[in-house]
Amino acid sequence: MLPQTVTVAGIGADGWAGLAPGSRAAIEQAGVVVGGPRQLALLPDSVAGQRIPLPSPLLPGLPELLGDAALAAGGLVVLASGDPMFYGIGSTLVRLLGAERVRVLPHPSSVSLAAARLGWPLDDVDVVSLVGRPLALLHPALQPGRRVLALAAEATAAADVRALLAARGFGASPVTVLADLGGPSEAVGPADGQPHSRLAIVAIDCRLDASAGAEPLPRTPGLPDDAFEQDGQITKREIRALALAALAPVPGQLLWDVGAGSGSIGIEWMRTHPASRAIAIEPRADRRERIARNAAALGVPGLVVVAGAAPAALAGLPRPDAVFIGGGVTAEGLVQACWDALAAGGRLVANAVTIEGELALAGWRRELGGSLTRIAVERADRLGSFTAWRPALPVVQWSVGKAPTGPV
Repeated sequence: MLPQTVTVAGIGADGWAGLAPGSRAAIEQAGVVVGGPRQLALLPDSVAGQRIPLPSPLLPGLPELLGDAALAAGGLVVLASGDPMFYGIGSTLVRLLGAERVRVLPHPSSVSLAAARLGWPLDDVDVVSLVGRPLALLHPALQPGRRVLALAAEATAAADVRALLAARGFGASPVTVLADLGGPSEAVGPADGQPHSRLAIVAIDCRLDASAGAEPLPRTPGLPDDAFEQDGQITKREIRALALAALAPVPGQLLWDVGAGSGSIGIEWMRTHPASRAIAIEPRADRRERIARNAAALGVPGLVVVAGAAPAALAGLPRPDAVFIGGGVTAEGLVQACWDALAAGGRLVANAVTIEGELALAGWRRELGGSLTRIAVERADRLGSFTAWRPALPVVQWSVGKAPTGPV
């Protein structure tokens, strides 16, 4: 049986002395105090409640632990590092119990302390957590003139960040390590390649080395084609930008990129916002491996790659909010399967370059509505000693929305 209410109290590296009176009182009155070994060690002997360490792994063991702890008299307090609702256990408990059953007593987060030490306005800083997550997540945040605070949990994090910056053309960026913020062993200084405390923030003042030919990779759709490793199976830059505009990425929503090729559509969808999700469906093994490499190199290692050909490979996948079909619109049952799976209020965009594909899309437009757009792109190129326009194959784009079933 889970407890009726849980108090989550944030605590910093300054320990008991840094707690607000309300947090101290809640901990002192608790019959059970749950926390990590580091947080529990910060409590004074005067705290009489039973101390129980958090389970490892956390998620599978948390409901059972809370059920047992609820039997103790005097209430339950769970300790969190810093702000419980900032990459903390407070968010986990709210998902498990509901917001009405969780009382949160926040403490300044390490990010707040880092911004204070550096004099960086926190509302104008990008925050990336690398705690248990790939370093590649930094890529989208690396933009000229921006500042980034990276939460780290490895002693080599600063050196790893430095190596990534050099590879991306941001090697001139000042990097600061802020370790054990708020505690007696706090240390703030430039990254020097030496190991540091695992509890650290790596601060990056992004500076692009344009003199070396480095170019930024913005979050807006339409990255250069050569930003992707490819074998020619890629939705070209201009067509890709128009397709993503029609797909209308919304943070937190899920895209199916059907017949993903190089993965460019799914990758650019995910780059628009850290919460965006995508699944790339691709039958060829070599292309699936290439998609995974592109996703890591462009900062979205969470892109899910599914093996198989659609529509069979679509079975059992989570319902998408948007679907892109880059080819194969003449395949039996493909468009219908994607339409049936699409969530209410979702968008479907399909491209075709053949006459047969155009006819198929025209038929689907008659049946389901939407819009057809013919896109022709020409690029200036040399013709002898002159310059002439060289047209690419025109692309027909069908874009259609699925009616919502209720209030938006």
